Amino acid sequence: MTERKITKKELEESNGKDGKPAYFAYKGKVYDATDSAIWLDGEHMGMHQAGKDLTEDLDMAPHGSEIFEKIKYIGELVES
Repeated sequence: MTERKITKKELEESNGKDGKPAYFAYKGKVYDATDSAIWLDGEHMGMHQAGKDLTEDLDMAPHGSEIFEKIKYIGELVES
């Protein structure tokens, strides 16, 4: 699979609403949580929204970054 370059605008638009995919970023990497049972309509546990960079939010999570091994990695977050 070829790594995609995801712009911040594309990330914001991929918020899991209205049939859009549910992407989030962590440390410059973008993940697709669309098919995850714990990401419904772009929302995770009532605390996190798809379409955002969640790097800083991980400090509050009951898990570490190892959880991302279970979520589809799709590419790198780029400025434009």
